[in-house]
Amino acid sequence: MLKDILAISGQGGLFKMISQTKNSIIVESIVDGKRIPAYSTSRISALEDISIYTEDGDVKLKEVFKRIHGKENGGKAIDNKLPNQQLQAYFNEVLPEYDKDRVYVSDIKKVLNWYNLLHDKNLLKIEEDDSTEVNNQE
Repeated sequence: MLKDILAISGQGGLFKMISQTKNSIIVESIVDGKRIPAYSTSRISALEDISIYTEDGDVKLKEVFKRIHGKENGGKAIDNKLPNQQLQAYFNEVLPEYDKDRVYVSDIKKVLNWYNLLHDKNLLKIEEDDSTEVNNQE
């Protein structure tokens, strides 16, 4: 599930929690499998808890992933290194109600990068009952 996948401020990529110590947690990179400590001073967010600002409130990241998945017929999203205008236009197609003043291009790049990373690692699973899950493969 998305709650098992972590984003850590200052660290690229996504991580799975492996174990917990007194002052940190041990996480494993989804990209290369390397294990590192993440300390309590780091901003650690479960993808399940992340939302995108919209004009009417917030939309959970899993809903955004589901919309990207639908737009791409289960394929990958566009490359997050494309020019800013292309990224904004793409995101506007996926989530037209997103708050253009509070959602920055850097946020859009992260969402697309995370989606493509989970897609590449076969961790993204869109359920038929409309829920989004991440396969917990070890």
